[in-house]
Amino acid sequence: MKKTTRVILDPEIMDTEISSLDNKGAGQAVVWVDKGQDKLRKVKLTVPKTLPGEKVRATVAWPHAKRSKAALEEVLEVHPERVTAACPHFDLCGGCAWQHWQYEGQLTHKTAHVKEALLGQGFDPELVKDTIGMEKPWQYRNKMDFAFAPDGSMGLHEQGNFRKIIPLETCLIMEEDMKEVAMEVASWVKDHALSGYNKDTHEGLLRHLMVRQSFVTGEIMLALFATQVPDTGLAQATEQLKKRIEQNYPKVKSLLWFVNTDWADSIQAEDMHLLAGRDFIYDEIGGYRYRLWFDTFFQVNPVQAQKLIDTALEMAQPKKTETMLELFCGVGTFSLPFASKVEKLAGIEIVESSIESAKRNAADNGISNTYFLADNARFGMDKVLEKFGTPDLLLLDPPRSGAGGKVMRKIGRSKPKRIVYVSCNPETFAVDIKELNEFGYTLKEVQPVDLFPHTVHVECVAVLTLD
Repeated sequence: MKKTTRVILDPEIMDTEISSLDNKGAGQAVVWVDKGQDKLRKVKLTVPKTLPGEKVRATVAWPHAKRSKAALEEVLEVHPERVTAACPHFDLCGGCAWQHWQYEGQLTHKTAHVKEALLGQGFDPELVKDTIGMEKPWQYRNKMDFAFAPDGSMGLHEQGNFRKIIPLETCLIMEEDMKEVAMEVASWVKDHALSGYNKDTHEGLLRHLMVRQSFVTGEIMLALFATQVPDTGLAQATEQLKKRIEQNYPKVKSLLWFVNTDWADSIQAEDMHLLAGRDFIYDEIGGYRYRLWFDTFFQVNPVQAQKLIDTALEMAQPKKTETMLELFCGVGTFSLPFASKVEKLAGIEIVESSIESAKRNAADNGISNTYFLADNARFGMDKVLEKFGTPDLLLLDPPRSGAGGKVMRKIGRSKPKRIVYVSCNPETFAVDIKELNEFGYTLKEVQPVDLFPHTVHVECVAVLTLD
């Protein structure tokens, strides 16, 4: 039974106990408000920056509603794992949810989260191992996306408010080189008094900045997204940006300007202008080299991505005599290391540019036993099965929404001996693999891996075998 609290203070200032965390990492609580009626009214609160079991005092935004956000005013009883956040922007920035939580506590919670998701679908939670964390859970991201406020200041969105930008002086989850070059761009914008995009009026020039760096090669990509082309009206400013970057940041191998006039607030491009260098950078994982374009999906934590790949290889036990099918293969992050250990690998991915990248990456690494198909996973399977027959091993790495019942049932009917599921969402993962029960598959083990310290997200790798 969840604990509840009777309000004894001003109706907008409430003392309560945090009972759980929501899917964004914010504390959840219940209070009973006296409205001068016969019965108390139940109000469910969301209190960011709190931990389960803490007693807190919070200001409630909508005390008359059934659900309300609340701002933390004071922690009355502190969780033993609470720590002081290292980042000066933590209180406002929406980039991290859990810098106030000791890292070991974060890992324990993520393990419990995966167990809870599996238990909810009837699986044994004891199959879940402890989450693999990072020795140093800072400066782990190799890609960051920043937004511009109408006044031209650059930063990240305020927590829970995508219309407000928090200007940044630092960011502790990205590499120092990336931070320095991002701050250089922010300084250039101010020096030239360039405007940012206003989401309400749909006016202004600069929308986003994407910074990407390979931890192995050191190469950096800078991509600006704007509402105008860098024509004569911006020629002097863009030439100055190019000069500043080339003189001070030799690691920047790709400087790009993209035009995006769409009203939707997403990082997309209608037209590309290469300001300097090439339109891609090289990255490596596990000794395999990959070309990354601005829209290439690639794991943003290379240290933990390697652990994810190693875990998948260990669970899958691929053999040189076996054939393999990979669904949602992307640019070949898993394909290349697995192809080196099987006789033949076929990969399916709906994004045609990713398939072209996968083919190129395989060729760059001297791998010739792969077949890549740009198609929907469900219908692409039919083509691959007809061409190569039933695979011995099947790996899938779907998006957060999961593979879906139709795909999972098709996998079950195809009868591969072993299935390795790489997931970034424990809930959809558990729902998906339940579909395999009727086809005789048994879940053997689940290994969570933390690719996003100080956030709620957790990846996991699981293996199922055909009885």
